[in-house]
Parts: sequence; C-alpha cells; structure tokens
Amino acid sequence: MAADDLPIGVAVTLEPLVARVLAPNASAYTCTGTQTHIVGIADVAVIDPGPADPAHHAALLRAIGGRPVRAILITHHHRDHSPGARRLAEDTGAPIVGCAPIVVHEAGEQADAAFDADYAPDRVLTEGDRITGEGWTLEAIATPGHTTNHLAFALAETKALFSGDHVMGWATSVVSPPDGDMGAYMASLDKLLQRDDRVYYPGHGEAVERPQRLVRGMLGHRKQREGQILRLLAGGPRTVAGLVERMYVGIDPRLHGAAGRSSLAHLIDLERRGLVRQEGDVWASI
Repeated sequence: MAADDLPIGVAVTLEPLVARVLAPNASAYTCTGTQTHIVGIADVAVIDPGPADPAHHAALLRAIGGRPVRAILITHHHRDHSPGARRLAEDTGAPIVGCAPIVVHEAGEQADAAFDADYAPDRVLTEGDRITGEGWTLEAIATPGHTTNHLAFALAETKALFSGDHVMGWATSVVSPPDGDMGAYMASLDKLLQRDDRVYYPGHGEAVERPQRLVRGMLGHRKQREGQILRLLAGGPRTVAGLVERMYVGIDPRLHGAAGRSSLAHLIDLERRGLVRQEGDVWASI
C-alpha cells in the first residue's frame, strides 16, 4: 500500500503484534499524517498517540477495543506526536512514559512542528529501559538529533523498530537548532546502522523494509550536504538563505524553512569542528 493510500482512522495490521492508525494531520512536514502504533494482542502499548484530535482519539479507542493499555510511549514531544497522550491516559488509566521533557528557548523561526509545552511523562525512559506486556517487550533506544530527547523503541520479539521522526518512510528528518543537533543526529544514524533491526515503523510514511540500506543512504546524503556547504563557502561567505537557494533547487517552497534549519544545523556542527565560522548572518570557511 502506497503512503498516499493509507486510510485515516482505521487500524491496519502490520504484523501480528503491531497495528497502525493514521491521524488526520497531513501537511508538508507530516506526509499523510502522524502514525500511531499499537503493540500487543491481549494487552497493548500505544506509541505516539499523535495530536489532540477527537477523531483520532476515537479511532485509537476503537483499535484498542477495551484491552488493557500497559503504557503510552512517546518518542519525542513535538505537537504532532504527544498531545493525544493526555486524554488517552485519562480514558485508559495507562501511564505516559518515554522521552524526557525539555524546555526549548526558540531562536528565530522554527520550521518543524512546535513542542508540546504540556508534556509531562509519568516515567522518563533512558537507553535500555523496557516496557513489557503479554508476549511483547519494547526497549528504549536513545536516538538524539531530530530533538535532544528523541527515543526509538525496539520490539524484541520481531526485531521491529519504531523510529519516530529519526528515520521516516518518506523524507529525511528536519534537524532544527537550537534543539536539533546535526552531530548527534549523525551519531544516532550510525548507532542504528550497527543494529540488526528487520523493519522500521516510522512516525510518518510507510514501513521501511530494508532499514540498514536506508540509513546508509541517509548518512551519505547528510555527508554530501556537508561537502556541498563547504564547497559553496570555499567560493565566498554566504547566508543560510543563500546556501538554501543553491542547494535546494526545485523543492516545494513550503519546505525552504525546513531546509534552512537543517543547513544551519550543518553549519553549527561544522563550526564546532573548526571548519567554518559565523560572522553575523554570514558564514565563511576557515
């Protein structure tokens, strides 16, 4: 099934232990919408319940079908992933667990989804922490980069990884400073490359059936962007907007902001490594 054919509000079985419910919040940054995953048969965990949308909440309750909910897991608290947790917790009695809450002091335009300011987990998970139910085990995998608190969740029984926004099935993730960190993002991709997960179920886009191949491609793409930035700056100082104009020819204009944020993340990472410097709004090679 193609990503643009995914049904909204309908539980789709991906494998015996995993179902997916698509939220009706499609946009330039969310593909067809946010995908909530339900793990388990007799009892369940809900991963990323999505926005605070009444129709999506009702769809999740239908998919759960009265089964006990052991936990509501959050990969990161962007507004398209976590706000639905509060009402779902009220209706099911399940705890909200997952990424740590953070306070982001925005500097300039934020191109990707805004943070959920009311996110307050009952339990913060860190690397290796596990949530279990009847016949299923979910392990937290720290994958910072898209956000500093981003987690993925590995389903031990089937080698499936719920990758949130770190690896998506339709586009590369936006890495937007001040919270997004390109160096951490690249390290997290390399970390996933060392794993043997069978399939990724992302927050947006279709399932990734050959995840190691995709992750290698994503690392190569980011390194190519880095090289492109260095070559352009070797020709003279440029603003972020000037870099985007040269590097992202032909993309949807609605995505220029996101491209600028990721370019800035590359520049900050290159500055830390002593390869570029900032002079006001202009960046230059060293």
